[in-house]
Amino acid sequence: MTDARESVEDDRVPEGHEVFASIVDLFDLHRTAPLTFAGDSLPHANRRIYGGQVFGQAIVAAGRTVPGDRFVHSVHGYFLRPGNLDHPLTFAVEELHDGGSFSARRTHALQDGVPILSLIASFQEDQEGFEHALPVPLDVPGPEGLPSSDLLFRSSPEITRRYLAPRTAFDVRHVEPQLYLSPDPEPGTRQAMWIRAHSELPASAVADRNLRAALLVYACDQAMLEPVLRRHELAWSTPGLLVASLDHATWWHRDVDVTQWLLFVQDSPAAQGGRGLGTARVYDREGHLVASIAQEGMVRRRQRPPA
Repeated sequence: MTDARESVEDDRVPEGHEVFASIVDLFDLHRTAPLTFAGDSLPHANRRIYGGQVFGQAIVAAGRTVPGDRFVHSVHGYFLRPGNLDHPLTFAVEELHDGGSFSARRTHALQDGVPILSLIASFQEDQEGFEHALPVPLDVPGPEGLPSSDLLFRSSPEITRRYLAPRTAFDVRHVEPQLYLSPDPEPGTRQAMWIRAHSELPASAVADRNLRAALLVYACDQAMLEPVLRRHELAWSTPGLLVASLDHATWWHRDVDVTQWLLFVQDSPAAQGGRGLGTARVYDREGHLVASIAQEGMVRRRQRPPA
């Protein structure tokens, strides 16, 4: 395949460079005590903290307390309350276990002493072992020639304002029709999309493998529930649509780099009771399965009162 950097004029837009750099800066947490860290938030149009941001920061906080040769391989967490952009964030880490090759940590993200997110992460030394993985689907086209989210955001100021913080840091290219403005005319539960950051990592972050893993969570939180919307003929702009992440789990199978193209192969096994489940297998450009992700969220549509 040809390099997709040649497929769209002004491929990595200046605004995207700046937003991605701001995200990386957010993950450089300030240690206030041996197991406590302070963090900032990126502005967002809805005045709430983007879930992928606080989840990623909590992973970084946990990673700062484990031996340097141990890297996150799985995380499970719950979003407990909406985060307020006007209040500072504190990350309190609890050392659960340090074994011969694994370490486990619990992190609470706090505002005003109240948890807004709680997660447990496991870290492991690099080790040899059995290997297998589901192969990358052969029928998914590469990112070259697919429509870029940048083109839509540049042409629609309203959409740009709504999704500025999480979305313009990344070039998102859907295989199926995008769901920002209208539903899929042929609804189904499966979708595939390519994602890549609009900038390279700074030198200070390149060697931080746990930070790179956390950036994957930041990137994916914006789209994990899209298969639910696609199945029920919804778009992000559907009037009365309410979507909120409830819990999230990621398993990293390999080192991951969001500054290179990553393919998300997604599905939604079920939706019920105002909740929907989204899953994703994440492949790098060489076809290696680098991560598996599952996220459940509240997906509801507020009904308009009768006239």
